[in-house]
Amino acid sequence: MPDPSATSPGFFSTKPRGVQWAALACLSLVLSVAIEFAGLPAAALIGPMLAAIMLGSAGAGERVPRPAFATAQAVVGCLIAASIEIEIVIAFLDDWALFLGVAAVTVAASSFLGYLISRWRILPGTTGVWGSAPGAASAMVLMAGAFGADQRLVAFMQYLRVLMVSVAAALVAGLWVDASGVSAPAHPWFPPIEPVPFATTLAVVFGGMAAGRLLRLPTPNFFGAMVVGFAAHLGLGLPFQLPPWLLSGSYVVIGWTIGLNFNRQIVAHAIRALPKLVASIAVLMAFCAGLGYLIHHLLGVDPLTAYLATSPGGMDSVAIIAAASRDVNISFVMALQMARFLFVLVFGAPIARLVARAIRP
Repeated sequence: MPDPSATSPGFFSTKPRGVQWAALACLSLVLSVAIEFAGLPAAALIGPMLAAIMLGSAGAGERVPRPAFATAQAVVGCLIAASIEIEIVIAFLDDWALFLGVAAVTVAASSFLGYLISRWRILPGTTGVWGSAPGAASAMVLMAGAFGADQRLVAFMQYLRVLMVSVAAALVAGLWVDASGVSAPAHPWFPPIEPVPFATTLAVVFGGMAAGRLLRLPTPNFFGAMVVGFAAHLGLGLPFQLPPWLLSGSYVVIGWTIGLNFNRQIVAHAIRALPKLVASIAVLMAFCAGLGYLIHHLLGVDPLTAYLATSPGGMDSVAIIAAASRDVNISFVMALQMARFLFVLVFGAPIARLVARAIRP
């Protein structure tokens, strides 16, 4: 017998648009501040996404305008392009075989876990593959939607892993260095605008959106801006300026877009799947820790560097923790993290298609 609450109108279904947006903004602010205060990562995205899930499950019918979501995707693509510095490229070239090998093994393990999640019907379709993919969470969520996975459940699984990996990395780092006081460096929300770098950023964002659509790339706004950003940053050496208000605003838009598409049925499904998803994430974390041990034991890389380099996701948090110790090779850590992310970008879609064929009855 169906649950009457699953089909009954929610509290916000009859509320005016202004009331829905005001409630969403206030709740997003409260949750983001709470997450930031707790020292957890991605507060500007997770807080608004949780707020939107709550309101979407309560019947809110508002949706983020498509142009705003498209621009937010392009800003994230530009951010990823700007994060690859020449030091990371040099570190990759010095040990490219190691990085590609570790990336391939990690992606194979995560894809197998994703296959099991899909095969056992814990999550539908290829959602488990994208949810297990060890890359930048926001990028994986954006890509998943373009390749037919349930973007809502992918986001749920990705950010659950981000939280688990970040907490575990901080605890492990505490064995070698006191990271209790480590936090992201303070940045003013509204820094002075640097005309040329900021103009370059806007050109990459909007030019990348146009290029992505012209070339018919998957997730054209995200990939277009990332490709154009790579060419501008590494090829031409142009500096970018991504002020906190622009990044946080983009995260809020992405979080709202994903969260408002949740309903009570999807939330109930995610809650039922939670224990199994936590177990799969723990298995992936243990596997990656094992790879870190092998790198330490066979190649002489210090254990904290090896562990942080192989942690499956949470690049921002891993970078902050790595910066807490002079003994950690940050270039090595970020080169391996970025190599794995690029590996997923290239092979994520073909792997998802293989899984789709394998689980097809």
